Amino acid sequence: MPKKPSAFDILITNTTAFVRQELNGAEAGHDWFHVQRVYKNALLISKNENVNKTIVVLGALLHDIADSKFHDGDESIGPIKANAFLQTQGLSQETITHVIKIIENVSFKGGNTIKTFHSKELKVIQDADRLDAIGAIGIARTFNYGGFKNRAIYNPSIKPNLNMSAAQYKASDAPTINHFYEKLLLLKDKMNTPSGKKIAQERHEFMEKFLEQFYQEWSGEK
Repeated sequence: MPKKPSAFDILITNTTAFVRQELNGAEAGHDWFHVQRVYKNALLISKNENVNKTIVVLGALLHDIADSKFHDGDESIGPIKANAFLQTQGLSQETITHVIKIIENVSFKGGNTIKTFHSKELKVIQDADRLDAIGAIGIARTFNYGGFKNRAIYNPSIKPNLNMSAAQYKASDAPTINHFYEKLLLLKDKMNTPSGKKIAQERHEFMEKFLEQFYQEWSGEK
């Protein structure tokens, strides 16, 4: 006789189905496969952390349910959608509130935003999300989004801006290569957990090698 699924299994199944439906047709760097990778990263990191697994799983699966960059900068849509869904799943209000706070605070937002909410679960999910922004996958996602926004690949006359406010970061239309300096190369030193830091180091080094090769090809050295 097949094993009866647990309440946790049903919750994951329901949440996965909801996220896949909501992200159907999303830009490839912020689609279901991105969420799935973050989910797997979060499970891997949380093995070495004392965290609430239910909150980690829900936060990872719902963290990008409505990314503000695809909703005219409105950061309220994701939390509202997630809250409406979670209210149907028989969860405590404490759990729902924690997950919503994670969704509201997980984003990089230029790196100069002061965070007022902190939790061990948020740290795990932040690391999981940031890992998907660096390394080979991160490079692919960055250029995919740059193409999606019709941005230049590189323009030597436009220098990276490392002191942008959250609003400036959100409104930036700088060349894609600038994004490496304005976000991707900064993430290694912003990781929260030992596991996240270890994985990030290897991915960071891969990006550095990519940029070295890129500039050599750009200048005709190779």
